[in-house]
Amino acid sequence: MNATWQLHGLGQSLWLDNITRSLLDDGTLARYITEDAITGLTSNPSIFDAAIGSGTAYDTAITAKTQAGLNGEALFIELALDDLRRAADLLRPVFDATDQVDGWVSMEISPLLAADAGASLAAARQIHTLGRRKNLFVKIPGTQEGLIAIEDAIFAGIPINVTLLFSCAHYLAAAEAYLRGVERRIEAGLDPCVASVASLFISRWDVAANPRLPAALQHKLGIAVAGQTYRAYCALFTSPRWLKLAATGARPQRLLWASTGTKDPQASDTLYVTALAAPGTIDTLPEKTLHAFADHGTLDGVMPIDGGNADAVLAEIALAGVDVNALAARLQHDGAEAFVKSWQQLLQRIADKSASLDATQPAAPRP
Repeated sequence: MNATWQLHGLGQSLWLDNITRSLLDDGTLARYITEDAITGLTSNPSIFDAAIGSGTAYDTAITAKTQAGLNGEALFIELALDDLRRAADLLRPVFDATDQVDGWVSMEISPLLAADAGASLAAARQIHTLGRRKNLFVKIPGTQEGLIAIEDAIFAGIPINVTLLFSCAHYLAAAEAYLRGVERRIEAGLDPCVASVASLFISRWDVAANPRLPAALQHKLGIAVAGQTYRAYCALFTSPRWLKLAATGARPQRLLWASTGTKDPQASDTLYVTALAAPGTIDTLPEKTLHAFADHGTLDGVMPIDGGNADAVLAEIALAGVDVNALAARLQHDGAEAFVKSWQQLLQRIADKSASLDATQPAAPRP
């Protein structure tokens, strides 16, 4: 049994932080499911940009969809949903076997809508409808405007992956939006069972803070924030408010660890996976990290529900001059801007490829 299955045995779900058409075509994703305990996957604009730009796997589909009149964002959504539907079908047995706890895939709304709650909700509705899969999450960022859309989407019965969360406060705001959406459904006489996950980004903390910290505190900030957030997560779902909702059939919004690949080549390539072993949570792994942990990963106990030494570490980091709250706000802002840049780059790549492919098509015969 490799270490990924050991994590699975602890009660943590492992999701792949990648999707490409070749992963589907050559059976790699199917192998990850059967051999490495992968029970879901996530996607984002950068992942699709890399997938579409690296080879010819999407060329036929781009040509066909362009000839059918699609372009720009509509063309990308169809390309992405083609992949995600196939992945969702591969994961459907997991979805059914776990009573819809696992087996999910995720699709992002346009990051250009981050400041428009109404447009974000409309985009989430569109993806949910076009996706045609019960095990498809729609990703909405947990920004101030995004939280409004998240609550409304949960009320509308749309499964939501809340993304771009960096701090315990960000997580609690996302959880509050989820709870309010569920409570509104109960008040309206609707089924309270609407799935959601809250995605907390980890490694970006250390990328930002390490240059400002002494060696003894490097690579500890992201894990400390995770410990603090896990404590809040465990407390929330034992609270009277939640127990009242659970009695009606509502399900917990699961905590998901995102950005868990090690960015520093001097640090262990399984650093975050080992540290974030927490029952009831999800860890999304880039392929490189999945391979590393399956090959030589080790477990070192589980994350304590009281947060362990998280508060002490955060206090030390504050004394070293890092304003954690300000950094959380900056990371969320910078993350949103990076998603916009990736989105625009992705749409330009598709447009360029579409034009290039069109130029290679034989001219239509003259009448």
